[in-house]
Parts: sequence; C-alpha cells; structure tokens
Amino acid sequence: MVFQDRSVVAATTWLTDLLQTVTGAGRELQIVTPPETRLTLPTRALLTGLPARWIVRNPADGYYDGLTGAVLHWRDGHFIPVSADRQLAEAFTSLAASGTEGSEHQLLLTIRTAHPVTEHLLLGGALEACWQTLTGAPPAGWSTAEPVNLPWSPRQLTELARTRAQKSAPTWLVAVGTADHPAIATLRITHSPAGVEEHITLALGYTADQPPPLDALPALAEIIATQHHLTSMLAHLRPARADLTTPPHREPPPVPVSFTLGSDAAHAVGRLRAEAAPGTRPTHLGPATRPALHYALGDGTDHTAWQRLQQLKDHLNAL
Repeated sequence: MVFQDRSVVAATTWLTDLLQTVTGAGRELQIVTPPETRLTLPTRALLTGLPARWIVRNPADGYYDGLTGAVLHWRDGHFIPVSADRQLAEAFTSLAASGTEGSEHQLLLTIRTAHPVTEHLLLGGALEACWQTLTGAPPAGWSTAEPVNLPWSPRQLTELARTRAQKSAPTWLVAVGTADHPAIATLRITHSPAGVEEHITLALGYTADQPPPLDALPALAEIIATQHHLTSMLAHLRPARADLTTPPHREPPPVPVSFTLGSDAAHAVGRLRAEAAPGTRPTHLGPATRPALHYALGDGTDHTAWQRLQQLKDHLNAL
C-alpha cells in the first residue's frame, strides 16, 4: 500500500517497478489518494490490467474505489468492497454532473498490428500514422515511464523492443504529443506466433470548440491496413476531460464509432462472411483482391452502437 498526496499520479519508473515487483510476488498494489487526485492514462491502463486498486480517501464518505466507485473498508490487512453488490460511494456518482460532460471529449483508439519478423523491421509506424493523421504532427516523445523524456524515434524504440525480446520480455512504452494538442498513448510490443505484435491505446482530447475528427478515421484505418500490418482498430468517443486524466468519479462510458478488420484478419474470417455482418455494411480499404474492412458503427452519441459492435464481434467470431 502506498499513499500519493498529489494532484496527478503518473506511471513513473518508481510506480512501474513497484507494480512489477508486487505482481511478481502474487500480491496486490493499493494506491491511496485524496479525492482531488487524478490518474494519467498510462497509470489507469496499468491499474486496470494488474492486481491493483485506486483507493480514494474521502472525508465525508470514507474510502471508495476511484475507478468503480465501490465503497471500501479495511479488512484482513487491505481494502475490500463492503458488499458483494458493489455499493457505490455518493462522491463517485454525485460529482459526475459537475465534470466536463458534453463540453469536452476524448477520442479513444485501440489498435493491434502484427508484423512479420524481419531484420529490417521498424516499429512505431502505426502510432506515428495516427498522430500524423489526427493532429498533423508525429508524436513529440516516448519513454518507458512518465514523464516522457526522449524525442520520438521509431528506430530507438525498435532497438529497445529487440533487446527485450532477446530476454523473452515484452516492451511497454508511453508516447505523448505536443502541448497544443493533448494526446497520449501506451504501446505494448510482444512476440507471438503471428509475428511481432503492437498493442496500441491512444487517447486524444478535444475542447468544446474542437470537434473530434471522426471523418478522418477511414483514411487512418486504410493507412495502417496498407502500410503497417493492421489486425484490428476500434474507435470510441466519450464526453470526458480534454486533458486525458481520470478523476475519481463516474464518467460517461465510451461509445463505439467504428471497427476495422485488417486484410489478413478478414481473410482468416472469410471475406464473404466478414462482409455479411449484421447491422453494418463494411467499406473496402486497400487492394480490391485482399481488402481490409471498415465498419461504421455510429457518431459517438448513439449508445445502440454497443449492440451493433457486439453483433459484429459475435458474427466474426462464430465458427
């Protein structure tokens, strides 16, 4: 258990090393903060993917989980929910109305690529294409932790991933954009039977006078599909803080905007089957003989897009 009395908890080297040590020992990390604290996107990603919990110390309500809102109490040496039905703290639900809902937005992209293993493989191209297409500039920097302290360099991050792969270890990175356009991403690089895989999570923030560029997503999907070995890309939109931090109160859920299936993945499913998905008709991207398929799901405000996405996934995954 660690106490962080600061405004923002970032995925620093200290925190990432601690998480690795704790999880390697089969234990859970619990981070206790005041109610004014927010998490960066990389920190949130780490906490949701590992045995860890964000505990908010609220003077009025006691303790609650900053990501789920579950009321917590101390028992047997750690904090656990007070009830199985996950009673929610009033501070978690009541603060939602005072946030930025409706005035600021986040565009969220989840991208997977799979590259053949070659001597001249250069990673980071898909992430750079996202930045270039959606912001007009490449990422400003990258690092293995926050704060980011290295200028953007696909060659350097590829060399790091190659070195770690020789030790049978994955590579986890953070990338950021320039100060005039909030954007931050995590990149996880692994080896699998499919090749060298990149798992990208990218978030971009938009204020009330900056509409998210949803119309650029098909072109971006085509670039990644034809140049960077796209497996899949899922885009979401949600009302949330443009600075991309996570506050300890309920935020509106993201709404699916589009899903893209890379050409190899579409071929594996079967082109005829992939094109016959219910609820949405895909657009062909790339070569006509072996296209990637881009499925439009909504404009980011229609919550029935979740149903269309689930129907699409069930159809594609059906034997």
